[in-house]
Amino acid sequence: MEAMRSTGIDVAPLVAPADQAAIDVFIERLWAEDGLAQRTLAAYRSDLQGFARWLAQQHSNLLNAGRDAIFNYLAKRVEQGCKARSNARLLSSLKRFYTSRVPREGGVDPTALIPAPKLPRGLPKALSEAEIEALLNAPDPDTLLGLRDRTLLELMYACGLRVSELVQLPYAAVNLRQGIIRAYGKGGKERLVPMGEIAQDWLQRYLHEARPALARGTAPEALLLTRLGQGMSRQMAWYLIKRHAQTAGIPGSRISPHVLRHSFATHLLNHGADLRTLQMLLGHASLSTTQIYTMVARETLKRLHAQHHPRG
Repeated sequence: MEAMRSTGIDVAPLVAPADQAAIDVFIERLWAEDGLAQRTLAAYRSDLQGFARWLAQQHSNLLNAGRDAIFNYLAKRVEQGCKARSNARLLSSLKRFYTSRVPREGGVDPTALIPAPKLPRGLPKALSEAEIEALLNAPDPDTLLGLRDRTLLELMYACGLRVSELVQLPYAAVNLRQGIIRAYGKGGKERLVPMGEIAQDWLQRYLHEARPALARGTAPEALLLTRLGQGMSRQMAWYLIKRHAQTAGIPGSRISPHVLRHSFATHLLNHGADLRTLQMLLGHASLSTTQIYTMVARETLKRLHAQHHPRG
């Protein structure tokens, strides 16, 4: 209900049983056939339940909703301040639901003639190499938690990991001898990522000095542990990044959950890496997703040219 309150749309408190059953079947199919991550499945469920609740107020349901109902719901969300990107995701969820259902159950797809909105693709935020250096140096490695945080930051920047990938990283996924990490990306897809010597040295120090003390005699599965000896959450890792960025003097507007991942990709391109290699390191299914970083690198080169060329 919290997600629906944030849209400002009054909704019925419950989803109709038939609609809830259809949503459950759809989510189960997505999980079984596509292996989507739980966060992605939860987003689909939230979008569909929100639409179903609104339909209940209109004395309708998911199974007989028409195109007009979808347009009216999107318009209502816009009136209440929902962003274009949020509505685009909702429409994507509805399209996936109906295109999956119609071939199996019959009927008409109400989303068939609704075009997907074209959204401007924003450039990822990347820190400069000097800012990255300041961020990495922010934790105090002479303390247990400071050493853990330095290792967290080093691994994220050296390997280009998502925050969720890092906190889910099991201790068994690390191979110090070969200097690689077995990361598990979206949909549980596995990839091998090299650490680099510096991150490898910090990880080795963390494993010898900090992790045994944090584990308190237990054998937790997670690589990075909290002071209670448990694996940390994605929210906690993000909080630590923001806190150390503040210590490093980096403005909050330049920090995002993916800031180290974006910086990893941009700096690799700036130093001559090719897109195919970067795609493999980032775990992107499509090269087009990786190509966005060429725009960031291009903007950096233009700025350097303007600053340093006599005719810039």
